Amino acid sequence: MSKSLRLSEKWFNRGLWLVSIIFAWCLIGLGSAVIGDLPKVEKHLTVDDFYDKTQAQQDETQRSELANALKALETKTTRLTEAKQRMALNYNSASKDHSNWLNTRGVTDTAKDNQELIERMATLENLQQQLHASETALLEAQEERNQIKEQQQALDEQIRERFAVAGEAWRKAKQKADLRVFGYRLLLTLPLLILAFYLFKTQRGKPTWPFTRGFIMFALFAFFVELVPYLPSFGGYVRYGVGLLLTFFGGRYVIKSLQAYLARQREAEAQPEAERRQALAYDVVFQRLAQQVCPGCERSVPLQDKTMDFCPHCGIHLFDRCTACEARKNSFAQFCHACGEKAQGAEQPS
Repeated sequence: MSKSLRLSEKWFNRGLWLVSIIFAWCLIGLGSAVIGDLPKVEKHLTVDDFYDKTQAQQDETQRSELANALKALETKTTRLTEAKQRMALNYNSASKDHSNWLNTRGVTDTAKDNQELIERMATLENLQQQLHASETALLEAQEERNQIKEQQQALDEQIRERFAVAGEAWRKAKQKADLRVFGYRLLLTLPLLILAFYLFKTQRGKPTWPFTRGFIMFALFAFFVELVPYLPSFGGYVRYGVGLLLTFFGGRYVIKSLQAYLARQREAEAQPEAERRQALAYDVVFQRLAQQVCPGCERSVPLQDKTMDFCPHCGIHLFDRCTACEARKNSFAQFCHACGEKAQGAEQPS
């Protein structure tokens, strides 16, 4: 802000800035609420939406049946293992008793003893057959359990494959939905940004400028905060492509603006000094002088040099002498800073 502004004018300008900020904040809140509800336009998709419901029910039923069968076989295997251990213990005990009995008999045993031997041998053989049958049943149960586990693994693999296919379909559908939501955002924010640029070029300095400035803040926030972070990636092609387009068109705009500015400056510097001085705003003159630049051509000038009264670049008159006290003063000043005399031909500043 220029140092030449009146104190009350400075505070009014600050108040207008506050009006612009509050107006922009209200618009941003309203716009955020609208943009935040845009994703609700699209249905929320999950992987289950792309998985065959009938097939999923069949898979779940088959998985439940296999789990129940495996649980029953686990119980059966445990019971057969315990039975085998008991039979093995009985057979080992009977075999040991038989060995001890044989050791207590001589080679001259009677036929009665031979009959007892035959009975003992039959008992051992019966126990051995029972043990063998128990081992066979246990092996069969274990084999059946392994087959069910293999079926479970095959079913899980099929389910994973089907879920992979459904997941790929879900990702593609989600990308399309995200792109549509981004399109909705773009349809809302891009016109706001274009309108903001138009208002910036046409409404500056007008009484409604504080509200226009607030709208411009809102449009910039809506585009660069509410839109750009949701720009789809697609491997980076979209983001970098949009970045290149924005850079290209933005760069062209800056280059054209610079060329137009330089053309205006050359045209202005070619005009008579009286016309150039009238085209300069009073506050702008003091603002540029405070920045140690020429008010006419905006080039740097050594204002501390007391012998320099004209700009060495464009020739505009910067300092003159007061007609009343001969003090060296700013040629654009309305009054002399030394004696307060009104400058010759000066009008009251607005």
